[in-house]
Amino acid sequence: MRPELRTIDPNNEWRLETPGIDNWTRTARPDDPNKYFMVSLDGHVQEPADLWRKRMDKKFQHRLPGVSTDTKGNKFQKTEGFRPVRIRNIKFEGEDALRNGAGVTPEERIADLSDDGVDAEVLFPNKGLVIWATSDPIFSQAMCRVWNDWAWEVFGAYNDRLSPMACIASADIPGAIAEIQRTAELGFRGLALPCKPIWGPGDHEHLNYNLPEFDPLWEAVEAADIPITFHVSTGRDPRTSRGHGGAVINYAVHSLAPTMEPIANLCASGVLERYPNLRFGSVEAGIGWIPWTIWALDEAYRKHHMFVRPQLKKMPSDFFRSNGFATFQEDKPGLDLAAEHNLVDNFLWANDYPHHEGTWPHSAAAIERTMYQLTDAQRAKILGLNAARIFKFPIPERYQDQADVKAFLDSQ
Repeated sequence: MRPELRTIDPNNEWRLETPGIDNWTRTARPDDPNKYFMVSLDGHVQEPADLWRKRMDKKFQHRLPGVSTDTKGNKFQKTEGFRPVRIRNIKFEGEDALRNGAGVTPEERIADLSDDGVDAEVLFPNKGLVIWATSDPIFSQAMCRVWNDWAWEVFGAYNDRLSPMACIASADIPGAIAEIQRTAELGFRGLALPCKPIWGPGDHEHLNYNLPEFDPLWEAVEAADIPITFHVSTGRDPRTSRGHGGAVINYAVHSLAPTMEPIANLCASGVLERYPNLRFGSVEAGIGWIPWTIWALDEAYRKHHMFVRPQLKKMPSDFFRSNGFATFQEDKPGLDLAAEHNLVDNFLWANDYPHHEGTWPHSAAAIERTMYQLTDAQRAKILGLNAARIFKFPIPERYQDQADVKAFLDSQ
């Protein structure tokens, strides 16, 4: 473990709270010889600050995110699709400071993840989450290609442990299909599509994932045989609220909640009847809303059946259970509902390394706080086996004598 983590600063002491591990036959603790196989379904890279400046075509250079200064000397982060955000000199201390700069190299990531009990990780952009923040899908696709090229150059050799998602600007349908085919051939395990294909507030005139225009794209995804992810904050500006409590409001309402839209689009539209092998899921939005959402979709279908076109052969909730998934960091309400709503196979854990919203470097305590009510077999699925099934991660030999891991491997 890093020396900096041996003393916990007061703002992070709560992360150590745990009810203990009485009656646990396996744990998430990294020193447990009978540890669970663990995959974090959401981690973020540390891209070089000049990545897009160095690699983008000159015609796009003036549109890239950057910093502007007003007449009073105040600095603002400018991004094409976001409102300008004032840059404030916030001092990060202790673990919070460490998170800001962790995970720069693959070797550092692997060491930090191992210390947190994590065997493999799915990677998303960090600075690059703004590559979809434009209404111009051609510009967005160009930024996606830069990220994909760099991510594969850096992490491709580590793909069994550090697996980047290929970013796709879905509103550019021909370009998206070409990039899906290119990145799948390289070896990417999955795709990252924006929560809304057209950036910005809802507009009924915009393309969206329930419409037949996307059928050629779904056909390409199904042929590539890799899952789709929808990460939070990739459909519209998540920094909508200002003033008192804005940071909390923006995260819960304008970042997490809009991730419901692509899930509803796919489950309620008939897409999954035409493309039954699509696998898709939300990332970092939590899971507590999933039982309510699929229940609400079913209720709407039953009570508004006269308005629904096309009629479905299954209920929307059935499509989610057979094809969908959702990731979380700490979501005890969602875990409490997992078994009751038959969703244990659909929930996947993540530590969100190295972000502040995540559980690193104290994931074991977080898991013990939120998963003590689950059975050993349920924890094993949510912590790693579901990820191995959906994203085709290999399971290290050290786990293969565990009964449920052996059964899983025999079933593949």
